[in-house]
Amino acid sequence: MPRLTPLDLDHLTPEQQEVANAIVSGPRGGLRGPFDPWLRSPQLADRAQRLGEFCRFHSSLPPRLSEMAIIVTGAYWKSQYEFYAHARLAREAGLPDAVIEAIRTGVRPDVTGPEAAIYDFVTEFLNTKRVSDATYARAIEVFGERGVVDLVGIVGY
Repeated sequence: MPRLTPLDLDHLTPEQQEVANAIVSGPRGGLRGPFDPWLRSPQLADRAQRLGEFCRFHSSLPPRLSEMAIIVTGAYWKSQYEFYAHARLAREAGLPDAVIEAIRTGVRPDVTGPEAAIYDFVTEFLNTKRVSDATYARAIEVFGERGVVDLVGIVGY
């Protein structure tokens, strides 16, 4: 299957340019990751980038925890770009290097509290496509209903 060639950013349609401008002027500040291919469908790109902006910048979870959820997901899917881009952000948000490295190598990190709840929920969700009643109850206790819904949204995005 042939690969998409990079978009010529100087020759976008008006609709593509509008979405590209929204992405660049938003909190991401640039067109990295999936945005180049998504711009081929400007409506999809717009909706997806808005969801991603919410998940990354406006969820009820603090950045340390949302970035942890993202790198656990990236490691699970073996998505090198996603993992490494967000490992830097997780580190900047206060997640220790040892935790990031454990996640990268597929080892359960030595974490407690909210970090353990994130790790357990996300890994169980990804590995079994559901979470047990106990894992769900713990996540609700730690993050509340909105937090759990936001967490599922982050992992799904």
